[in-house]
Amino acid sequence: MNYLYERVAYLRGLAEGMEVSDESKEGKLLLNIIDILEDFADAIDELKEEVTDLDEYVETLDEDLADVEDEVFGELEDDEDDEEDEDIDFVEVECPNCHEVIYLDEDLIYDEEDSEVICPSCHEKIHIEECDEHDHSHGCCGHHHHE
Repeated sequence: MNYLYERVAYLRGLAEGMEVSDESKEGKLLLNIIDILEDFADAIDELKEEVTDLDEYVETLDEDLADVEDEVFGELEDDEDDEEDEDIDFVEVECPNCHEVIYLDEDLIYDEEDSEVICPSCHEKIHIEECDEHDHSHGCCGHHHHE
């Protein structure tokens, strides 16, 4: 920031060396411009200090928020890890109407002999044929099984 003050001081010295006087209209203009430039340098210096203070404050808030998140959500993340350990089987089904791929809980499909679901994209019925859930290597039911 010192470079602004140095440049303003240089201009002030240049004006004095050229014997610019506030007696003339042009002299008044130049000297007032130099004064205003010095005011700008002061304002910029103050803003820089305020930004530095705000940066430190935001960094402190960020650290405090991270601590709070760890306290609040840290326990939830542990619970989610336990849920992920359970085996969830699902079936990939392609809608014959819009060709959107949807995933269905395998238990829902095998509860009934033949079942239908509504496509969430086009809202058409999708007929799901019964198949032996352990022997579906030949595309018996038109859907893919995943674990």
